[in-house]
Amino acid sequence: MDPLQARSPLASRHPLLEVWFLAWPTIITMTSYTVMQFVDKLMVGQIGPLELTAQGNGGIWAFTPLAFLMGALVVVNTYVSQNMGAGRPEKVARYLWGGVHISIVVWLVVLVPFAAIMPWFFENVVHSGHTIDDMDRLIELESEYSQILLLGGLFTICARSVHQFFFGIMRPKVVTVAVIIGNIVNVALNYVLIFGDAGHPALNLPGVPGVPALGVHGAAIGTVVGVFVELMIPFVVFLGPRCHREFASRTSWRPHLKTIRELIRLGWPGSLVSGNEIICWSIFMTVLVGIFGENSMTAGWIVLGYMHLSFMPAVAISFAANTLVGNAIGSGKPDLAASHARWSVGLSIFFMSCCAVLFVVFRGPMIELFLGGDVEPEQFRDILDIGTNLMIVMAICQALDALGITYSGALRGAGDVIWPGVFIAVSSWTLIIGLGYLLAVQMPQWGAIGPWIGAVIYIVVVGIAMAWRFESGKWRSIKLVELDEEHA
Repeated sequence: MDPLQARSPLASRHPLLEVWFLAWPTIITMTSYTVMQFVDKLMVGQIGPLELTAQGNGGIWAFTPLAFLMGALVVVNTYVSQNMGAGRPEKVARYLWGGVHISIVVWLVVLVPFAAIMPWFFENVVHSGHTIDDMDRLIELESEYSQILLLGGLFTICARSVHQFFFGIMRPKVVTVAVIIGNIVNVALNYVLIFGDAGHPALNLPGVPGVPALGVHGAAIGTVVGVFVELMIPFVVFLGPRCHREFASRTSWRPHLKTIRELIRLGWPGSLVSGNEIICWSIFMTVLVGIFGENSMTAGWIVLGYMHLSFMPAVAISFAANTLVGNAIGSGKPDLAASHARWSVGLSIFFMSCCAVLFVVFRGPMIELFLGGDVEPEQFRDILDIGTNLMIVMAICQALDALGITYSGALRGAGDVIWPGVFIAVSSWTLIIGLGYLLAVQMPQWGAIGPWIGAVIYIVVVGIAMAWRFESGKWRSIKLVELDEEHA
């Protein structure tokens, strides 16, 4: 029997059903994770706008070094799915372990030292030249929040390798269960640690006696513990008897230099994409938008939270496209790979277009939801006005964002990563930063909307470029796994 048919119960049915079969648990996974972050912001927003801004700034700069490695480790899925499609399951466990080994080195060499310099970094790099009320308090909150996330970053990057393994073997439900449980743990801990024994008086919710209210710091601790749970559940399954019997999971733990080289060789363009994008978005949110003050940053972080909710289903579908394209190519069926990619794109566009409608229709109440705490009426109106305008701006590009995200996943599954990686990296610096800065300084009357227009143009350009690249068919000549390759 064909390897793809042997491993996918829907292989003989419509390609859309195959995409949905693999995508729906992943959509729940990614959406659940985003809802966790969304609830974090909601809770912190009840303390005040300064705390919400500190959480956003600290979180995005902590995630910046993480993003480089997480972007690279997505190719664990590519190698696992192509080897599964080629009928070589005995090779796949080493890719998960290779990702773990790389993660440990990066945590020690990059993340821990970066955590140590965060107070200096925020004071002298991020906020240099800015005039924001209570700047010292903002820097203190940003620094401590980011330091907690960086020190717990080992769990985050190891989880990426473990999760991509299960996506690659077409068992995403393992990750779905882990993420849901981890999110429940995170939300519960966040409530306890953010509000402490005082609880939430505005909603008449009780606190936990004897627990101090840690505010933003409590949100960071809850997030790290939640991610640890998300890592350990699938990792225990990976080490369990079934996976060990199928993939020799417990005996593949030793560093395998060839596997590590393969991950680095195929993963560096993904690292370039993910890392450069997050650097650009970090500069964009904290520096370019920061030109227009605290209210613009607060409104921006609220809108960015809704953006995450809207594009995470597309990210989940892109993982499904990665797996299905890789599996089909591994089994020698490039036409089936193309069909899976196109149906994946259609599903992503449907989801994100629905989000665009919601952004426009309910933009006011969606912004107001975050404005709790001690917010002065004038500040409330200013944040609401900026935020509702930004919601309309972001609604414009939702369908094209789906195009770029999903076709990128399909290209990654085919092993076509260098051209997309370089193109996205150049475009992000040119449009998000270059054009965004130009609009911020040349059109100051537009306020924060100016740099956001640059970001929208970036999303549109990348969406069109990724669609062109995939439909050009250049990926068909790439061979990562030969069907007659001898077992290593």
